[in-house]
Amino acid sequence: MGGEGVVVPSDSFSQPALLIKKTAVSRSWVSVDNSGQSTVLDLDKYDIMKRVSIHARDLRILDPLLSYPSAILGREKAIVLNLEHIKAIITTEEVLLRDPLDDNVIPIVEELQRRLTPVKLDFTGHGDDADGTGVPSDAQASESNEFPFEFRALEVALEGICSFLDARTRELETAAYPALDELTSMISSRNLDRVRKLKSTMTRLTNRVQKVRDELEQLLDDDDDMADLYLSRKLSFASSPSSNGGDFTWSPPSPTIESKISRASRTTPFSNHGENDVEELEMLLEAYFMQIEATSNKLTTLREYIDDTEDYINIQLDNHRNQLIQLELFLLSGTVSLSVYSLIAAIFGMNIPYPWNKHHGYAFKWVVMFAGVVSGSVFMSIMTYSKHKGLIGL
Repeated sequence: MGGEGVVVPSDSFSQPALLIKKTAVSRSWVSVDNSGQSTVLDLDKYDIMKRVSIHARDLRILDPLLSYPSAILGREKAIVLNLEHIKAIITTEEVLLRDPLDDNVIPIVEELQRRLTPVKLDFTGHGDDADGTGVPSDAQASESNEFPFEFRALEVALEGICSFLDARTRELETAAYPALDELTSMISSRNLDRVRKLKSTMTRLTNRVQKVRDELEQLLDDDDDMADLYLSRKLSFASSPSSNGGDFTWSPPSPTIESKISRASRTTPFSNHGENDVEELEMLLEAYFMQIEATSNKLTTLREYIDDTEDYINIQLDNHRNQLIQLELFLLSGTVSLSVYSLIAAIFGMNIPYPWNKHHGYAFKWVVMFAGVVSGSVFMSIMTYSKHKGLIGL
């Protein structure tokens, strides 16, 4: 049930409103070939498996309805890529991206169209896509002539996901730091709820960044996995007459132009790579591993700042709690003192005859004064004992 591809101009993805309305999320793909031409496709999983020669279990990783960890898998004829919203299949001739109408996928398609378009040279050696003088830039020349197609596509995907996560991190920092400072200056339910939501967002974003970081780290630690990503090398090795014996070396189409990634580490413009040489891909992955590591460090710094703010807030709350306890102690001490005074007043207020009261009526005022002195003494004794034990006056 293969669908006919609809050719989309290279600038169509900058205007999503002009695209056809997405009717089946799970069946919508966009293909970007090695000439930068985009084609929107409506294919089911069997068409995709036949088109790129992968197994169903690999295609299942790209299912948006299922939750799978980040993955960069090298297969015989394709690279299966699952990084957040970027769910792609890369071959030596094209890139298949799922959900082309997604707002986060459209910039990736545009960048693929720009980066995968080959530099056209005229008879003078000058290119169409240049810096204004007709000469192609070093980056364009390097990517177009030396890096294999699958690595250029992989670089676009890695750059897109790293930039996306870094942008989300910067947005979170912009919102979090002022909110934390405001909470420090004034503790309120509104500020606490705001910080709670930001902390939840940070936790989710940290997990997303960590998944991508772990996948890159795992890939960098295994040379065999990186060697599986060299699709052009495997294709050349399979079609080489010396594939059955001898020492096969793979070199890019134009060895006279150095790669922008490994230019600094080379002594000559010529590069011959052995079958198991993964230096160029390792340098590519390390560059984006460092970028995602920097994003992870930003989130770690933000988490530490949140933890420090929480510690400060807890100290403030403990101080307020201690002040309330001291106030409660004052009130209880005053209550006890007044209870002594009230007890004496209640005794003399009872309807009981006192013989000395008939002859010495003025004696009651001395009783009242004595009761007041006793009550005050009780209050001062409690306060002195509390200060001696360090319960108040901290």
